[in-house]
Amino acid sequence: MVDQTGDARGDTRPAPAGNWDAPDDTTGSYALEERGALRRVAGLGTELTDVTEVEYRQLRLERVVLVGVWTEGTAADAQRSLVELAALAETAGSEVLEALVQRRDKPDPATYVGSGKANEIRDIVADTGADTVVFDGELTPGQLNQLEKVLKVKVVDRTALILDIFAQHATSREGKAQVELAQMQYMLPRLRGWGESLSRQAGGRVAGGGGIGTRGPGETKIETDRRRIRSRVSKLRKEIAGMATARATQRNSRDRNATPSVAIAGYTNAGKSSLLNRLTDAGVLVQDALFATLDPTVRRTQTPEGREYTMTDTVGFVRHLPHQLVDAFRSTLEEVAAADLLLHIVDGSDADPLGQIDAVRVVLREIDAAAVPELIVVNKVDAMTEDDVLALRQALPGAMWVSARTGEGIDALRDVIAARLPHPAVDVDVLVPYDRGDLVARVHRDGEVLTEEHAAEGTRLTARVDAGLAAALEEYGAQIG
Repeated sequence: MVDQTGDARGDTRPAPAGNWDAPDDTTGSYALEERGALRRVAGLGTELTDVTEVEYRQLRLERVVLVGVWTEGTAADAQRSLVELAALAETAGSEVLEALVQRRDKPDPATYVGSGKANEIRDIVADTGADTVVFDGELTPGQLNQLEKVLKVKVVDRTALILDIFAQHATSREGKAQVELAQMQYMLPRLRGWGESLSRQAGGRVAGGGGIGTRGPGETKIETDRRRIRSRVSKLRKEIAGMATARATQRNSRDRNATPSVAIAGYTNAGKSSLLNRLTDAGVLVQDALFATLDPTVRRTQTPEGREYTMTDTVGFVRHLPHQLVDAFRSTLEEVAAADLLLHIVDGSDADPLGQIDAVRVVLREIDAAAVPELIVVNKVDAMTEDDVLALRQALPGAMWVSARTGEGIDALRDVIAARLPHPAVDVDVLVPYDRGDLVARVHRDGEVLTEEHAAEGTRLTARVDAGLAAALEEYGAQIG
């Protein structure tokens, strides 16, 4: 049975049997009627006046129907996932026509939703005039092929949708290479022909000028495409490895100068770039859209006492972030793993901020950044109710509460960052001649000045510095710790 209530066209169809809004039980205890029903999620239609054309695998994401399979959690969890999928589809330039969710114990191995529900979705697609169906999960190559045969329109899964958004937003050479690598890795097992165009053989001179290796008995076009993709993947990996070396060199240079580093990570659209702008005047792009930032931005700033450190803005994470993207962006995400402090930004106004935190920590574990000291920063407090703030404060003791938009809590956050940065290990008491002002400047920049006096012979400093700077200051005083 398909529930069509809340339809934008005004028709009314019967709701699914069963008490849908009752408190959720364990996954295996729901009624058979609920498991076998598709349920429309109301309120996820969009009306865009300017729909951007998107091309990825010759797809045009324009008028889409969303489909989710609810296998665990509550009804609210399933609806939140569909709402996020709708936001992803809109970010890709699509118009969401319908959103459907089906409850099952596990996805159908052949068609993800089962053959009967696939036929019902086909009828909805025909009624709405949709040209693409987006599934809230990663489809296997077989499921993708079967669904396209049944639905008669393009089928896209959550992974392909996120890859498409990344392809639109990548601007730097490294970002574009990383996205292309992820796309190639995703496409390789999913190559297939519409009609039989990729199954025909080509041999001899008919092989399209392929040269050595393509003549003789011949290979099918799909085999040729797979070989070319593998060759492109190999080339992209080499390019990204070279860029990673340059990034590591820059990071090592900062390490030699004993410059502490702070990485900003968090869920997409949590306000990471806005916070970076507040703390450093970086002037990076701020946009109310998912994955607006793909290329990391590193800026220098200072603690209230004048000690320099770097802040790095990174790509946002999302639930079920495609593993191809994590692999491709690993060199970029190393900035997070190598940081001295991680600012984990949380959108306090989101319906499920704790779920966002869990999703981000999953990715942090994948990139070996779970051991980096973490400071939870709840952003957008100006958009939260008092009850939401009180509830979240109990769940997140020790978190900082800020608004990057209004500036609330930013000064307190600066103080906490300064206190949480690693402190130099060596205490010194030195009298530096006035002609060595460069050393005094280094102490201010890279160390922590405790006292400073100006005497006739020079500048007397007691400070905490790293071992290298302590060695440079050794001839001018004593090391006391």
